[in-house]
Amino acid sequence: MRKATKNQWILFTCVAILYILFVVWDGNYWLLFGIPVIFDIYISKLIPWGAWKNTGNHALRKVAEWVDAIVFALVAVYLINLFIFQNYKIPSSSLEKTLLVGDYLFVSKVSYGPRVPNTPLSFPLTQHTLPVVNTKSYIEWPKWDYKRLKGFGNVKRNDIVVFNFPAGDTVARKMENPDYYYLAKKIGRETLRSHGARYGEIIYRPVDRRENYVKRCVGMPGDNFRIIHNEIYINGKKQAAPPKAQFNYFVETNGELWNDKMFRMLDVRSGDFGLFGEPVLLEEIGIQRNENGLFNPVYLMPLTQESLQKLQKGNLCRSIHPETDELLEKHPEIFGPSDDIYPYDADFGWSRDNYGPLWIPKKGTAIPLDEKNLALYSHCIVNYEGNTLQKSGNRILINGKAADSYTFKYDYYFMMGDNRHNSRDSRSWGFVPEDHVVGKPILVWLSLDDDRGWFNGKIRWKRIFRNVSAD
Repeated sequence: MRKATKNQWILFTCVAILYILFVVWDGNYWLLFGIPVIFDIYISKLIPWGAWKNTGNHALRKVAEWVDAIVFALVAVYLINLFIFQNYKIPSSSLEKTLLVGDYLFVSKVSYGPRVPNTPLSFPLTQHTLPVVNTKSYIEWPKWDYKRLKGFGNVKRNDIVVFNFPAGDTVARKMENPDYYYLAKKIGRETLRSHGARYGEIIYRPVDRRENYVKRCVGMPGDNFRIIHNEIYINGKKQAAPPKAQFNYFVETNGELWNDKMFRMLDVRSGDFGLFGEPVLLEEIGIQRNENGLFNPVYLMPLTQESLQKLQKGNLCRSIHPETDELLEKHPEIFGPSDDIYPYDADFGWSRDNYGPLWIPKKGTAIPLDEKNLALYSHCIVNYEGNTLQKSGNRILINGKAADSYTFKYDYYFMMGDNRHNSRDSRSWGFVPEDHVVGKPILVWLSLDDDRGWFNGKIRWKRIFRNVSAD
């Protein structure tokens, strides 16, 4: 063993301290057995870690240098993505105008504490599928249980949160939206599995390999949650809506079709509005014919309170009518089915705009296992907390043992989009368990407007390096 230089000792000391701090953070002190490996890499060098550098073959050495650099970069990216932050792109308008379609976010893992991965062996920067080859990007063994390292804080009410899609545990590969459980309710599990050409292979994904979603946390563990006419109530107290919350409206113009400038003024993106021309439905909404006996152009669009006031005060339209649950339920042939309301296996008469009352599960709290609670919480008990649940006559068996109550081992959250009438969220697929929480968006590092060209305002410069605020 050669005598180590002063620089080698300094480098070893720095790396060892960082490694020990990580071990303390992780709480797995078996990892301290990695210290001798670090010592050998920097000091003793009993194992020829860099033997390839001494080869006389110049071409081989160059290839090895490239491989060494690529492996180091992949490992560094993997660790940063796993424990510090990751990139996330807003794919849909469910959080408009708080977050916009085309926003690229830095998502902080340390805000709520990074999770130890359930599937640690995976290809960096892929969620569940390798592009091009279209195969799994992870190996299911080893599979680790849920563990979260200490972070700067916990999820709070009204936080914007990135999480793994809870209903994404089981997936029909060719039709991932709507989710498997809604499809199973509509057409049956056997139909899904027997029509592989249409729906694709039915697969299971571990928690950390499910799709990433981003919504606002509106319900906390232990809350009694309810929505009455689009207003959220927590424990009976009305909650203020986010300043940029949106709802759908039928907007009757003064007689002319609107141009792009008008929609930009109202801050409505091109994919979110459409002309509406069903005469019977227009009359039912309350829109009257003009002096020529015809209907003026009518647009269905989401509007913030600010945009709504612009229309009302500026006399920019003839009339405005809110989109209601009653209208959707009465005309599924026009609006599509409105029955994607959680829980799928029971009908409590809840709807998109009038939902609950619903208790949100809290860790350590027990509930009686009656018919209503089984409908509301059996998915949590089985799919999220890993139990078996069976009914045998009048008895309920959990993990094969008779039970009349159940105590939750996780906290749960209720997530909703700010674009309230255009968001599939907890109203559709239920609670978000704590082990599904990924992190907190903290910064918009890039924002691209799909409605614009590269030389016509595609880059939203004012949003770049803008903090993500829950307000």
